[in-house]
Amino acid sequence: MFRDLLDPKDLGIRTKRVVEVLVEHVLDKNPQLDHDVVIDAAGQVLKGGAGIKLAAPRAKKDADNEKRFEQSTYLLFLGNRQYDKLSDIVLDAIESGDVKAFVAKSKKDIKKIVADDRSMDVALFGRMVADDTDLNVDASAQVAHAISVQAVDPESDFFTAVDDVKQDSEEEGDSGAAMLGEVEFNAATFYRYANVDVNRLDDTLGDADATAKAVRSFVEAFSESMPQGKINSFAHGTLPELIVVNVRDSQAVNLVGAFERPVRPDYVENATKALVTRQQEFDKVYGIAPVKTWVVRIGEDTKAADSLAGGSSSMREMLDGVQELISARIAQEQE
Repeated sequence: MFRDLLDPKDLGIRTKRVVEVLVEHVLDKNPQLDHDVVIDAAGQVLKGGAGIKLAAPRAKKDADNEKRFEQSTYLLFLGNRQYDKLSDIVLDAIESGDVKAFVAKSKKDIKKIVADDRSMDVALFGRMVADDTDLNVDASAQVAHAISVQAVDPESDFFTAVDDVKQDSEEEGDSGAAMLGEVEFNAATFYRYANVDVNRLDDTLGDADATAKAVRSFVEAFSESMPQGKINSFAHGTLPELIVVNVRDSQAVNLVGAFERPVRPDYVENATKALVTRQQEFDKVYGIAPVKTWVVRIGEDTKAADSLAGGSSSMREMLDGVQELISARIAQEQE
């Protein structure tokens, strides 16, 4: 969903095919270059300059003799802007006439380009490179597993598929199913939780407006995006009935303990009341009342949540408010 909300230049690419991606960036700038020369130079920049381990991909059966791209030995999460800057290094290295020597003397600059990654998704979710910890980026977002608020028993979806040709045959019309299977599922009301350390995010991005925009996009995507697995079988296109967004200057607080005792019907109403009670108790006992709270809700069953924010907001009002508050607070801290 980030691809719809943000400029692709502000995002990263998670892939092992790093040489191929870099070559594409180079050829976009100068398509007249010899492809084999670009491939070799790109590999030198990534391997000799950035210190990224590369290896030849496993040969496919009946593959032709065309030059194949080396790949990193692990998935690498690298920003589009980093690839763009590295492509300039590749072009300069080719122009120098001695790629290896150019990369050797530019190693410090190449490392800095890769390490200084300001992509919003890399800053949010982090990057680990076991071979070179200097390239690591600490994640500023944490996402918990969704849990049901009520006791749930797994159910089973038994499905069959009939062979149409056999079914229409006079001789084989009763031949039975051509395929059968079983999928477990459950139908529950879920509690989902995530948090973002805004100050750490700003440390990575280095820009108050970019940080506020990244948080806004994270909140929107976390609230509205849908898991795609089995979506055709279960059509689980359900938006949240209640969203509570807290901006805190103390510490992140997961209210999952509200559902240690499973709620009973009506699930949404009772889950809302349990959540509200849990937050109010934490805020009072620990003295960690939020700087600001927004409530976005649907229906009367979630009405109890209004007490957290003095009323409810629309999704758009909440997102605008979050972005404006974060931008203002970071700017104030930097004065």
